[in-house]
Amino acid sequence: MRLLSLFFLVTLLLSSATARSDDAVELIPLRTIPLEQLDSLLSPGTQPLIGKSAIEAFLTALDGAPPDWAAVYGHGQHDPGHDERLFNLNRERDAAREGNPALSRLVAFVWSGELSRYDPEVKGYPVAVGPEFIQTSWGIVRFKPEEVPGNLRVMPSKAVAVRISRRLAAHEKVEVFVVMTGVLIPSESIVYDFAHEEEGRGLIMPVVRVERVDFILPSPKPRVSRH
Repeated sequence: MRLLSLFFLVTLLLSSATARSDDAVELIPLRTIPLEQLDSLLSPGTQPLIGKSAIEAFLTALDGAPPDWAAVYGHGQHDPGHDERLFNLNRERDAAREGNPALSRLVAFVWSGELSRYDPEVKGYPVAVGPEFIQTSWGIVRFKPEEVPGNLRVMPSKAVAVRISRRLAAHEKVEVFVVMTGVLIPSESIVYDFAHEEEGRGLIMPVVRVERVDFILPSPKPRVSRH
């Protein structure tokens, strides 16, 4: 329920935030390539942080090794030293990664998205977005935009728009991959915390200043024939 609430909270933020200083709606093409071909959309030198292994390698390049979560957690939130240990962990790691070249790399991460009904005024589909939670050996990783991009609409090709309209008319969910590209913010580029849903489980939030957003429509799943 907490994850569901977070999803709708982000959706609310998306409707109220703006990606620019004005209120102009930005139409973004809806790509239909496989997620594995994401490199073809990204600027040269961009590091896709999609799978578990890629994320773990990036965290290792930045911070060396995972925290000792058990030692930081102690006896939990009611432990008198819990908050101080967590604060010190973040402060020490922020200082240690200063000047690390990995901080200046363009990175791309993926959130989940779901299309709403066609908006004839801007000729696009509004998108509700929410974060992905990735289980890694470091802990749960959740990428966090410094500012959630807003006023975004998806613009598919005519053929794809017909398929989307049919699915929405049939009350089917139309999910998309929301690919955000940017760089980690200079200070507090990674926030270490504890997951609310799993006691003592570490939560790692790389904070990214988003410079670009792409949308990818997943390939339809093949239907299994029944005899």
